[in-house]
Amino acid sequence: MNVLVIYTHPNHESLSYAFLQQVIQGSRENAKIAEIQTLDLYEEGFNPVLVFNKGKRRRDMHSDPNLAKYREQLTWADKIVFVYPIWWGRPPAMLLGYIDQMFASNFAYRDHGGLLPEGLLKGKSAVCISVMKGPPLYPLYWLNNAHKILMRKALLNYVGIKPVKFFEFGNMESPKGRHSQKLRKVYRYFQTVAK
Repeated sequence: MNVLVIYTHPNHESLSYAFLQQVIQGSRENAKIAEIQTLDLYEEGFNPVLVFNKGKRRRDMHSDPNLAKYREQLTWADKIVFVYPIWWGRPPAMLLGYIDQMFASNFAYRDHGGLLPEGLLKGKSAVCISVMKGPPLYPLYWLNNAHKILMRKALLNYVGIKPVKFFEFGNMESPKGRHSQKLRKVYRYFQTVAK
């Protein structure tokens, strides 16, 4: 299994970065994982801004040469892991800009006149690891699970990626946030995951 980790946080001293390290460490100890690649969107200097004009059309985004490297990563990966904080009830704008550009028509999905398109990224699975300041049940009761609906239904399932596992950790700015226990949980998952 090939694992692509997409990390989205500007600070390498953040808790999100600590989760990234647990993903990497657990994956390296897992005999079922052949290779792991990490894409740090901030360190990469990824430009999340969409630009469409006469020379750059939305319908051609699937073949944009500037994004070829990232398309190759997504094609290569069997499991795609997203590590990010929850800001304002959703992933950071940097990650959403990556999603807007990479999950393009004729690369991630194809319209064929039906109610739903054909997902072109079938056979892949995903894991979303997110941290937030608010309490763990805040997204469920206050936001109607908007974050999970966005990532699972509106994006990943739409392009054929199933299953999608979530590690959504709340109270992460509290000294009672049980950081070590949560970090260990992610580490153990990647140390043993088989698909």
